[in-house]
Amino acid sequence: MNTAKSAKDILSVLDNIPGRNITVYGDFCLDKYLYIDKDRDELSVETGLVAYQVTRKKMYPGAGGTVTNNLCSLGAKIRCVGLMGMDGEGLELMQALEGIGADTGGMVRSEEIQTNTYTKPLRRTNGGDWAEINRLDFRNFEPVAPKDEEKLINSLRAAVAVSDAVVIVEQFYERNCSAVTDGVRAEIARLAGERPNVHLYADSRGNTALYRNVIVKCNVSELYQAFGRGDEERDATPARIGEMGAELSAMTGRPVVVTAGEKGAYVVEEREAVHVPAFDVKGPIDIVGAGDATSAGLALGLTLGLDLRAAVLLGGCVSSITIQQIGQTGAATRDQVRRRIQTLL
Repeated sequence: MNTAKSAKDILSVLDNIPGRNITVYGDFCLDKYLYIDKDRDELSVETGLVAYQVTRKKMYPGAGGTVTNNLCSLGAKIRCVGLMGMDGEGLELMQALEGIGADTGGMVRSEEIQTNTYTKPLRRTNGGDWAEINRLDFRNFEPVAPKDEEKLINSLRAAVAVSDAVVIVEQFYERNCSAVTDGVRAEIARLAGERPNVHLYADSRGNTALYRNVIVKCNVSELYQAFGRGDEERDATPARIGEMGAELSAMTGRPVVVTAGEKGAYVVEEREAVHVPAFDVKGPIDIVGAGDATSAGLALGLTLGLDLRAAVLLGGCVSSITIQQIGQTGAATRDQVRRRIQTLL
């Protein structure tokens, strides 16, 4: 890969971002950070247990919301399509998405589910730093109701009709229990065949091999899991990643992107695997949301006319910026991207 050429290509199109219309479809979560003051601990009169005192909280849109946050921060116009509950967390998620400038008109609200929420309590240590303690997750383990699946599909169709790209985010391993059901996945494949000018791109933790007609991204672990070979992951080599990526590409019918953390990524198209280098990041990092940030940059790059390799490089750049933002669901700006890409010249 000619990294310098790809960097120049990226720099030449960054000012075209404001005209891009992108739909983020799939699993949206509320990231709720609770800050606990240990000096205010109280003993509960009723239970005799220590009651933690939350002195402030911060809300961020997570999973598909992280993709949305980065795309909005970079200047694209974003429409969100996903599933949420008729609960307080659902209201907070809507407010968080609208607060970053996203269009939430495509979100489906259902009385059948609870809003996906990652509650992250943070407690100050004796050294003064904030440390995350046990996370509390709200998610759903029952199949999505048919009426909600139909609403999701209708909302997806309407969004695709006005979008340059659709990013599908499948956060959870449980099949059919959130926004990306088997029925939705079949509709995505159909829409991809009908609208070749719309870039459809999927990032799934547990169901990568089930997609058809769309570009898919997975990390090395997810690639091995897709073929039931998780116990072989320790033997992963660039050549083996390329072979398995080509096998997955043959199944999905489109190129495959395999991310490998600090080792960069591999773009597999037409049975050829090309390595895309990672950015050298110094200092402390927080990799939560790194994959979502990569997806944001990658999908945006495709809408800007970049080839897939350059789009993956842009995705890696966005991710390298967000992981340096500790204690929050980070986002990159165009100026930050421009400065970091320039280091490759």
